[in-house]
Amino acid sequence: MKIIFLKDVPKVGRKFEVKNVSDGYALNLLLPRGLAQIATPEAIKKLELLQSQDLTEKKIQGELLVKSLEIIKTLSLTITEKANEKGHLFAGITKERLAQEIEKASRIKLLPESIIIIKPIKEVGVHTISVEIQGRKSEFLLEIKSN
Repeated sequence: MKIIFLKDVPKVGRKFEVKNVSDGYALNLLLPRGLAQIATPEAIKKLELLQSQDLTEKKIQGELLVKSLEIIKTLSLTITEKANEKGHLFAGITKERLAQEIEKASRIKLLPESIIIIKPIKEVGVHTISVEIQGRKSEFLLEIKSN
């Protein structure tokens, strides 16, 4: 059966790809879950329109991504946490916390997975934090103070 994928299906097909799959797989899995639709001539015409819209949307998202990364480069966050006399924090600063702080400071919503730290930060001082989104990298300064 010839189908059009509406979403990426790992190891089977990518979004907007037209492909032949077995009838049972299409009828029992892909079509009921909304992952694909039957490739009729009308659906293929709609597919071409959707592809052009998706290309335009990806171009706009790429431009916004570049602007967001430029804003992140200029960002300098300061977080105040409880620490002992040696400068070790009682609670580490995690990726999730950093994503929240970036959103508060710059209104840029980042996924915690895009922030690159090996383990939670547990030291007072200035740290350089890397952010990677869709293969593009940026860095910002994080200053942790004790209260």
